[in-house]
Amino acid sequence: MNDLADKKPRPTTSAMIASIAAEGQRVAAAPFGKALVQLAQERPEIVGLTGDLAKYTDLHLFAQAYPDRFFQMGMAEQLLMGAAGGMAKEGLKPFATTYAVFGTRRAYDFIHQVIAEEGLDVKICCALPGLTTGYGPSHQATDDLAMMRAVPGLTVVDPCDALDIEQAVPQIAEHRGPVYMRLLRGNVPLVLDEYDYRFELGRAKLLRDGADVLVISSGILTMRALETAQALAADRVDVAVLHCPTIKPLDEQTIVDAVRARPRLVVVAENHSVIGGLGEAVAGTLLRHRVQPAGFQLAGLPDAYLAAGALPTLHERYGISVEALARRIRAWLSGD
Repeated sequence: MNDLADKKPRPTTSAMIASIAAEGQRVAAAPFGKALVQLAQERPEIVGLTGDLAKYTDLHLFAQAYPDRFFQMGMAEQLLMGAAGGMAKEGLKPFATTYAVFGTRRAYDFIHQVIAEEGLDVKICCALPGLTTGYGPSHQATDDLAMMRAVPGLTVVDPCDALDIEQAVPQIAEHRGPVYMRLLRGNVPLVLDEYDYRFELGRAKLLRDGADVLVISSGILTMRALETAQALAADRVDVAVLHCPTIKPLDEQTIVDAVRARPRLVVVAENHSVIGGLGEAVAGTLLRHRVQPAGFQLAGLPDAYLAAGALPTLHERYGISVEALARRIRAWLSGD
C-alpha cells in the first residue's frame, strides 16, 4: 500500500456537508430560522412545515418558539406541499422547508398544480441549493432554478448571504402569492453588509462598478464574484458585480442599463447548471432588448451529473471557486 496515499487527507462526511464559509470568514448562525421566529411574533398566521428536516433547514428554531404552529410532515414532500396549499386556503401563511432536490424534483407537480396554479400564499424555502453539498446528484439541486422559473406565477429568490436571507424573509412573507427561495443554513457567510446593501424583492443591485468586466450573479456566486473582483484587482482588471437575488421576476431594466453603461465583458455567474438558470434568463433579456455586450460568457455548473466529494474540491473542479472563476475571466479577456 502506498504510504503517501495513506497520509493524504480523505474527504469525510463532515467535509462533504461543510459550510460554504471560508476559514476566518464572518458568519451569522441560522439567519432564516431567526428571521422567521422574529417575524412570527407579529404574524400569528405564519406556520412552519417541514419534511423531516427541521434541524437541517433551521426551522427547528421556529418549532421551539411556536410548537403549536409547527407541523412535521415526515419524509413525504408531496404531502408537505399539498398540506401547505390547504393551510394557505384557510388563511394561514405556510413556510415549507426541505432540501431543494426534494422540494422541486419530488414535489414539482404539487407545487405547480396545488400551489402555483391557484396563486396560494405558500413560501417554499429549500436548503442545499446547487453545489452546496458533496453528496452527489441525489442531493445536488443544480436544476431547481430552471424548474421553478418555468412555473407560472411563482416568484424565485436566490439570496447570497445571511443578510440577504434575513431581509428576504419578511419581504417574501409580505408578497402575496407563492415563492420559492433557495436557503443557506447553519453558519452562513456575512458579506453584503460591507456594500451598503438592502434586499428588495424584484430588484438587482450593483455592489461595485468596474470598467473591464461586469459579473451578473446570484446566490453564493455573488460572494465569489466579489472575492474574485478583489483578486483580479491585483492584475489591474476592474470588475463590476451586479447581484440579482430575485431570479423571477428578473430586474431586466437594471441589467440592461448595466450592460449598456459601457462596453465590457459580461459574465453571468451562478450556482446552478448553465441550462435554464440566471445565465439563460439574462441572455434572453439582452436579446429581447437588442443589447449587444462586448462579450458574453456563462460561469455556471456544467450540464452534467456532478461528482461527490469535499466541497472545496468540487467547487474548484466545476469552476465556481474564487481561483477558478478568476482563471476563467482572465482567459475570456485574453480571448482564449
